[in-house]
Amino acid sequence: MASKQKMQQVSFRNVEEFLDYLPDEEREMTVLLRKIVFSCHPEITEKLSYNVPYYRLHKQLCFIWPAAILWGKKKTYEGVRFGFTSGHLLTNENGYLDQGSRKFVCYKDFHTLKDIDAELLRSYIFEAIAIDELSLKKIK
Repeated sequence: MASKQKMQQVSFRNVEEFLDYLPDEEREMTVLLRKIVFSCHPEITEKLSYNVPYYRLHKQLCFIWPAAILWGKKKTYEGVRFGFTSGHLLTNENGYLDQGSRKFVCYKDFHTLKDIDAELLRSYIFEAIAIDELSLKKIK
């Protein structure tokens, strides 16, 4: 019987292992992006999924996916991708976020620390939090 091919060649036990694995520039951007996420709401939690950090309140809000963490065998982009799991619900009239061929996820790729506009990114995170809160109210 043929063995099943893994989509990822790494496996981290915690966020510290994940950060230690990253090349310096990707680590610096990831650390900054994590700080931005945590600054938006005191109850945001972080959990590794697919070997990258995902952030949630009631449901998943966003994730940080450095290019060094491959999905499959090939690197498909450079830098660090910041994605919103329900990005299709966000206001994106200025075209800041990309959707690619994804149905729900929208993202922004950062190539250097200077690319990260913390205030603009926070505004998208706050909007994602508001959508998350509204979805909770609809369930009740």
